[in-house]
Amino acid sequence: MEYRLSLPIGEEEIMKINAGDVLYINGTIVTARDEAHKKAIEMYDAGKTLPVDFSKVAVFHCGPIIKREGDEWQVVAAGPTTSSRMEIFEYDFIKRFHTCIIIGKGGMGEKTAKACKEFKAIYAAFTGGAAVLAANAIKKVKDVFWLDELGMPEALWVLEVENFGPLTVTIDAHGRNLTEEVKQKAREIAAKIEF
Repeated sequence: MEYRLSLPIGEEEIMKINAGDVLYINGTIVTARDEAHKKAIEMYDAGKTLPVDFSKVAVFHCGPIIKREGDEWQVVAAGPTTSSRMEIFEYDFIKRFHTCIIIGKGGMGEKTAKACKEFKAIYAAFTGGAAVLAANAIKKVKDVFWLDELGMPEALWVLEVENFGPLTVTIDAHGRNLTEEVKQKAREIAAKIEF
């Protein structure tokens, strides 16, 4: 199925979405890569206030290229980062922040699938190499945090998006993980091949 979602969304909507569905998102997404995940978790664990409520936005594994034009930021390119890099953080991130939509490139592993099932979240893949398509769906840079400390690709960029997609759901809140299913099927086929 195809869904057009307006963020924030609740658990009831998340539970309707299945692995293999296609999404387009309207609302606020926040970029977060390795260093941002690590910093957010450390701040949370230290009892510090975070600059973003991750439960109300989609988190996008992305290191965008953004330029300053006058008083505003303009997104030049916003291609997804390989999400498997965030696998070591994602369970803890979803558990702490109750983020219900994670967007990235490629698949994610068993720990992320476990978090999605336990805490009612989904992971959706954006096509790699389509950075300009993503940038065109970004209507406004609403804010940026940790830019001086982490640099442009690792900062938290708060972005207003319209029809952001297509995103293919590869992990749903029921625990289904298309990436792991494909890997398993490939292993089964490879085992039957005689060399």
